[in-house]
Amino acid sequence: MATTSSCSNPSINGSSPITRIAQDHLFSILLLLPLDSIFCFAMTCKKFRSLTYSDPFWESLCRRDWGQSSIDALRSFATDSNKQQQFPWKKLYQQIYRLDSVYCNRLLTTHPQGGDEEMLLPRPRASHSLNFVSGCLVLFGGGCEGGKHLDDTWVAYVGNDFKRILKWNKIESGIPSGRFGHSCVVIGDCLVLFGGINDHGARQNDTWVGQVAVHDTFGITLSWRLLDVGSIVPPPRGAHAACSIDKRRMLIQGGIGLNGLRLGDTWVLELSENLHLGVWQEIVTHPSPPSRSGHTLTHVGGNQTILFGGRGLGYEVLNDVWLFDTSEGHWRWVQLLFDLQNIPQGLALPRVGHSANLIIGGRLLIHGGEDSYRHRKDDFWVLDIGLVTSMMQSGTPSNLERSKTKLWRRLKSKGDNPGGRSFHRACVDPSGRNFYIFGGMVDGSLQPAESSGLRFDGELFLVELVIQ
Repeated sequence: MATTSSCSNPSINGSSPITRIAQDHLFSILLLLPLDSIFCFAMTCKKFRSLTYSDPFWESLCRRDWGQSSIDALRSFATDSNKQQQFPWKKLYQQIYRLDSVYCNRLLTTHPQGGDEEMLLPRPRASHSLNFVSGCLVLFGGGCEGGKHLDDTWVAYVGNDFKRILKWNKIESGIPSGRFGHSCVVIGDCLVLFGGINDHGARQNDTWVGQVAVHDTFGITLSWRLLDVGSIVPPPRGAHAACSIDKRRMLIQGGIGLNGLRLGDTWVLELSENLHLGVWQEIVTHPSPPSRSGHTLTHVGGNQTILFGGRGLGYEVLNDVWLFDTSEGHWRWVQLLFDLQNIPQGLALPRVGHSANLIIGGRLLIHGGEDSYRHRKDDFWVLDIGLVTSMMQSGTPSNLERSKTKLWRRLKSKGDNPGGRSFHRACVDPSGRNFYIFGGMVDGSLQPAESSGLRFDGELFLVELVIQ
């Protein structure tokens, strides 16, 4: 077996062409490889080991796997006044990879004018939308006490600071019309909103574009406009799932349609370059996820999107995971099969009305929701997207079974836990490290259309990944 003590082996000594490659070029080559292959390369000799364990290399690896915006945000955090020195990038990568806990903060919210008068704040609600765009949190619509819909839009500027106090600004627009159970996704610096249900039970299938702007003089503005999508549109629905899958496309799936029927169809909206026009296309594949509502869709990078959970046709609560793959020139759904019995605490995974967001390190962070007995959950889980990809590509059954046991991990929660809730909304800032939660149903009945026994929540939480 080759030793790592030197490069004395003729095949890898100084006369070998690979040892004469410039370091920056060698970095570029290594960054094309998966992590396991990089470690194998490092074992060949001390020189290569030193190279692949260097801080500049790990910074490049973090940038490859997490993106530049995440790196910039982590740099800012690591050089905070409370920190003595910046983390070594290798150590930071390991901490993100081994993430086991989150820290929850209850944020204080104030009216822009301040003072002691009664503050004007967003009403408690559920089944609303919450997005992070242009450095702002944007809250729209939802259902509130009495089964009524809301038509208000609120914006709070966050910027790049880790703020504990936010000021909500109400945007007076009158559009879109009031609704709950709609979807709203970020595409570029715009929001794209689709569907929803009003307090008369009418399902919608209109599409809106909203644009946020932050001005030194005028403050925060948000303008909504109805998108021209032609005559081919998805059937009206609410409680569906949606996400953006690239810079100009949105994916929706399922939901509750006319007469309360749960849907299982998949649609893609393709937007024009200036986001003034859109074209809907139904994607028909076999197999595909069964009909459901209250589930989540999350784009996890590249050509892949993850669907998780929801409530099925028989009102059962689901825990299945589906991968929507747009590679190889065609679109397909692939189900990821796993046994809850083989996952530590896995029997707690089935849920509806949860949130699911992509966080730094290529993990899907799932929070809250309710089970088949309508018990609300306060837990945090991560789904390892890298393992999902390797499982899809694996041809070795033994490796596949070992991977399944590591697929899910339940995180510890520290600080002010938001408590059990469902049909809340959550979003992540560009760093992938800060996770915002607003609203939801926290006790009583869990049906937005019912008129009594409800308690809607109106608090805002910041959940941070714990990095030592």
